[in-house]
Amino acid sequence: MNRQTISLGRILGIPIELDYSWFLIFGLLTWTLAVSYYPTEFTDWPTAQYWLMGAITVIMLFVSVLLHELGHSIVALRYKIPVRRITLMIFGGVAEMGSEPPSAAAEFWMALAGPLVSVALTILFTLMLLLVLGVELLLALIRYLAIINGMLAIFNLIPGFPLDGGRILRAIIWGVTHNMRRATFIAASVGRAFAFLFIFIGVWQLFGGDLISGLWIAFIGWFLESAAVAQLQQQRIQDQLASHTVSQAMNRNPVTIPAEISLQQLVDHHILGRGRRSFVVEWDSEVVGLLTLHHLKEIPRQEWSSTTAAEAMIPFAQVKWVEADAQLGAILKQMDRDGVSQLPVMRDDQLLGMLSREDVIDFLRTLQEIEENN
Repeated sequence: MNRQTISLGRILGIPIELDYSWFLIFGLLTWTLAVSYYPTEFTDWPTAQYWLMGAITVIMLFVSVLLHELGHSIVALRYKIPVRRITLMIFGGVAEMGSEPPSAAAEFWMALAGPLVSVALTILFTLMLLLVLGVELLLALIRYLAIINGMLAIFNLIPGFPLDGGRILRAIIWGVTHNMRRATFIAASVGRAFAFLFIFIGVWQLFGGDLISGLWIAFIGWFLESAAVAQLQQQRIQDQLASHTVSQAMNRNPVTIPAEISLQQLVDHHILGRGRRSFVVEWDSEVVGLLTLHHLKEIPRQEWSSTTAAEAMIPFAQVKWVEADAQLGAILKQMDRDGVSQLPVMRDDQLLGMLSREDVIDFLRTLQEIEENN
């Protein structure tokens, strides 16, 4: 478990996590089903049964959402795209990919796979209705799941980024124009248009007296608009970094420490009060390893005084590094994909400096200031 999610295990090697916001939507949907949908459809149930069926239905709904996201993930794995995790949350679920799709075709089939799973579930649950006509509880549950999976497929096929339909639209434009940047901009702009439409409909319903539906639709619109803007900002950052190299953003004066220094001395003299997070470890003026704050925290605190940097570091032969002339945007994507915060920068087997996420952010700020002054 971490601060934001609860681990539910793995499926096909993919970590499945539950965001804390899920509990909010679980409570809200259970309440809605227990006091509105089921009492309207079935008038003679006991109150406890309404709430029990509401909770079971929401859980089954998120099982459907999980299958939807697994559809995306299985196709991603087919195209050798790593899947970091699937997270269930307030707006359903998201499969977090480790890299961008390698082609328009990969994007198209990855995006289409989720809605296809939802359509298949709709057909499956519809056929199952014929088998449970005499069992009222199962009839109620399966009928709702058939309806909601159909709605899930239709909603996700709206052609606005970041919905699946928006990704399908981006894939088609990408395939026609051979320009992923232009395709992303068009799909995200269409996504923003649909987001504003949702917000307008939600506000209209609010003024019409439908408080719950109005707030929910407006909230979905706000979420879609925020996600589309974030995608556009990400694309702009990649555009800004496209013509720059790692050597332009790196820190040319990384902090070096002797291999024999204790971790307690490191904390007292280099971390506390200075905020340093990564260190190059040297032995007789030769670089032998890399030590980060993350590695230090893996050592029990009571052992800091007796553990040296050499014992806690990653040997340099095992450290991932980047070429000084590498394209900065591509390396930032690599750092994000691998979950690393800093990388040594090399040229001709010589250490030139360190590149961290903070270095890239500072470099972006400098670029923006230069553009503003021009």
